[in-house]
Amino acid sequence: MVVSPDDFERSLAFAEIAIGQIKALRQPAYPRNYEVWYNYATGQNVHLNAAVNEALARSGGLCDKDLNRIYDDLLSPHRFTETIDQLGVKVMNKISQVLAMVQTAAGDASQYSESLADASSAIARAGADSDSLHVIVESLVESTREMEARNRTLQDRLNDSKREISQLKENLEAARTESLTDPLTTLANRKYFDMALARLMADAKASGEPLSLLITDIDHFKKFNDTFGHLTGDQVLRLVALAVKQNVKGQDIAARYGGEEFVVLLPRTTAQHAATVAEHIRRAVMGKELMKRSTGESLGRVTISAGVATMRLGDTATSLIERADSYLYMAKHGGRNRVAVEPDPELPPARVA
Repeated sequence: MVVSPDDFERSLAFAEIAIGQIKALRQPAYPRNYEVWYNYATGQNVHLNAAVNEALARSGGLCDKDLNRIYDDLLSPHRFTETIDQLGVKVMNKISQVLAMVQTAAGDASQYSESLADASSAIARAGADSDSLHVIVESLVESTREMEARNRTLQDRLNDSKREISQLKENLEAARTESLTDPLTTLANRKYFDMALARLMADAKASGEPLSLLITDIDHFKKFNDTFGHLTGDQVLRLVALAVKQNVKGQDIAARYGGEEFVVLLPRTTAQHAATVAEHIRRAVMGKELMKRSTGESLGRVTISAGVATMRLGDTATSLIERADSYLYMAKHGGRNRVAVEPDPELPPARVA
């Protein structure tokens, strides 16, 4: 692979900033420390930069504990699984606490019921003795007050637990969403796409409604990446992702499939209508001019090719993807910057738009 001078100089500058920070703060040059500061220098991980800036503002530096926390929270490849597991444990612990409170309340109610039964028996024995009746009534009043106080305390604790569980659920959902999102483009990732495809295929089989899949690929992306550098390549991926986002709606699901490939699942959509969506995406991408951020220099326009297929009876996820991919290859082979569409059964052979 040929590395462009711009990419080489830019990455070296980021490396020097990272090493400079490590030296200035007299930190060990461990790989994870370097990774934190290199990512900080690029500015691409906004959450990491915010966490570093907050720690610097708070104490004027980053200790090992701060660096480890930032790495574990924002860079570690295992962070999503660990976060979800930890939140799940917290939710289960909080539910156990609520169940314990409910059991306590049940015991209090049972005890209060026994107090009422004892009072009823005492009244029956006391007959018309007013002094005895007065004592019994006072005892009932006191028991009722104690029960009301316990109920208020229980209600407050249940309300607190309800708020905590609600917050934990939000945190769990946020962690789950982040684990299913491609960080560079903010589209769904491959894992989410695989899950959605299985669900939508089952729905389509049950309802008899069509389900179409389009696969897009950036034309000559490797050459572009090698010529202008990986950071500019990332900019191209974001540009295409934005065009995809702007042209899908409703129940459609867009995802980064891997590398420079993007996929869109279109439930209740025929191949011909899916081809229209693909064409809108293709034109949107072609209509955007890529600019070099450092100089404002125009780097030209990016194009994509797309293949479209619709689920057939007996299809598996693999067979549907393979057919859409074969039409993507047809578009590439036909000259790129075009859409190839699988024909409906009653229509003529595939066309290339």
